[in-house]
Amino acid sequence: MKPREAVRYSEAFKQQVISELESGKYSGAVAAARAYGIAGTNTINGWLRKYGRRDLMPRRVTITTMSEQDEKKALKKRVRELEQALADTHMKELLGDAYLEIACQRLGLEVEAFKKKAALLRSTPRDGGQR
Repeated sequence: MKPREAVRYSEAFKQQVISELESGKYSGAVAAARAYGIAGTNTINGWLRKYGRRDLMPRRVTITTMSEQDEKKALKKRVRELEQALADTHMKELLGDAYLEIACQRLGLEVEAFKKKAALLRSTPRDGGQR
């Protein structure tokens, strides 16, 4: 496979293409790219962004049905609810850790040692090893 050639365009050339798009000589970046042999429209769209001429870029219009709009609204509401539930759970965990730390301090225990022992107790079978 032969490596692609990197093509560099002068500032004057970029400005010329943009001014021709502005004057209406070309209907859009695709037509200008075709006329000048520029590979791909992303090159010209990049120039338009660089020079603050987003007004010459194609606009994206999304047309949705009412049911799609309702579904989107419901999904956004669900995301908010889940984010709130996650925040609540995180706060409960922090509060539980704080209570554990206070209890361990009052009992004269190390918090990490207590957590390790509790983890060992949770991991051992409660039925005496018989299944």
